[in-house]
Amino acid sequence: MSRDFYAALCLVLVIEGLVLFAAPHGWQAMMREALKLDPRTLRMFGALAIGIGLITLHWVH
Repeated sequence: MSRDFYAALCLVLVIEGLVLFAAPHGWQAMMREALKLDPRTLRMFGALAIGIGLITLHWVH
């Protein structure tokens, strides 16, 4: 796989780690709220995030 792909995965880990480090209570509260949502709703949010990410990636490149 491409070095860029691995670099992107590393950046995802850094960003997720920063959120957990900087706001652990906020993250826990967000997860409690996510547990209340219907799986279909979560799937739609995931699809939307993927779409926005792909469009942004295409725009940047």
